[in-house]
Amino acid sequence: MLKAYRLGASLYVPATHQDVLTIANGDKWPALRSVIFCTEDAVADDSLAEGLDNLRQALDQMQATVSALRFVRVRNPGILAWLLTVPGVEKLDGFVLPKLDLNNADDYLRQITNPRHLCMPTLETRDVFETARMIELRDYLLDAGYQHRILALRIGGNDLLAILGIRRPRDRTLYRTPLGHTIAQLVTVFKPFGFQLTAPVFEHLDCTEILKEELSEDIAHGLCGKTAIHPDQVAIIESGFHVSQMELEAARRILSSRQAVFEFDGSMCEVATHRAWATHILERAAAMES
Repeated sequence: MLKAYRLGASLYVPATHQDVLTIANGDKWPALRSVIFCTEDAVADDSLAEGLDNLRQALDQMQATVSALRFVRVRNPGILAWLLTVPGVEKLDGFVLPKLDLNNADDYLRQITNPRHLCMPTLETRDVFETARMIELRDYLLDAGYQHRILALRIGGNDLLAILGIRRPRDRTLYRTPLGHTIAQLVTVFKPFGFQLTAPVFEHLDCTEILKEELSEDIAHGLCGKTAIHPDQVAIIESGFHVSQMELEAARRILSSRQAVFEFDGSMCEVATHRAWATHILERAAAMES
């Protein structure tokens, strides 16, 4: 089963980009773990036809199998319907579904029937700020049987800030804005029910130390990947998700210990309560080494 930890730094690439094919085939930026070709916010309205044609031609020539996971961020359910008819669409690993809520969940998710295709709905509407609405969405996804098609839920940081009329500041992480509370809320609503979540984009390219600080917060909140908007961010994000040898050893001891509680590296390790963390650590380590 494909684990969301394999996403690492997911590079967003506009569908209009001249190198869509070489990126998809791993010839350009071969170190990418995942790439998302965008037909939504990264493509202007008057460039959509060009972007879709570029994507259609690329799908026709894409290699069937490469090391990177390949997704398309569709613009709406209609674009998803079109994309599913394009020859070569079976080469994709799945789709990012923007602004998913209770009103359009079926319009998106009922279309995805190929077992190879997984989806990543993006939480980025006003409903995200209402815990009751997120619980309702979570329960609907579970009751409708959609969970097995969802690789991870993406948190649309910029869209959520836009709803608040705020732009991400340059001098602090997202967790020191109103979205810090929102991200924590999404984690507690969705993760106990088996959903993984990925971290929002960091839009400033020259604030490396703040990006590193935010990555530490992303991991502390249990998020399993982060969107990159420039290739220069990829190595920084990948490094942030790297598992230290001390964490790895602690996880291994927790999962193999016959003691209920023991000390390691100055910390208490309690098998019953730390087992889930240890399992995630091993999964993340395996993903980052692959």
